[in-house]
Amino acid sequence: MAGEPQADCLFCKIAAGDVPATIVRETETTVAFRDINPQAPSHVLVIPRVHYPDAGTLAAAEPTVAADILREAAEIAADEKIDGTGFRIVFNTGSGAGQTVFHAHAHVLGGRGLNWPPG
Repeated sequence: MAGEPQADCLFCKIAAGDVPATIVRETETTVAFRDINPQAPSHVLVIPRVHYPDAGTLAAAEPTVAADILREAAEIAADEKIDGTGFRIVFNTGSGAGQTVFHAHAHVLGGRGLNWPPG
């Protein structure tokens, strides 16, 4: 059922504390942890504790939780001291966009120049 933890979801397991991760922040609705394959000096994932396959379905079903992810992304940028130099928040949606874990999540990237367009 949408929103419920999925037994086969890596991020649900991290949110539950069943799989270790380098946690940097936690709230009632989110968990943030360092990416295991960082693409920038600061690369943190922010996930909701509820399970939705991507950002669009999360925002449609639970817009407050989607907003919590964005708020936490900004807090992480401040904690990482990248808020003054610039940072990027990325939501990959679908395998063609690079999504590999189908649990909504935001990438917070910074600490180096981030060219446009990405890719």
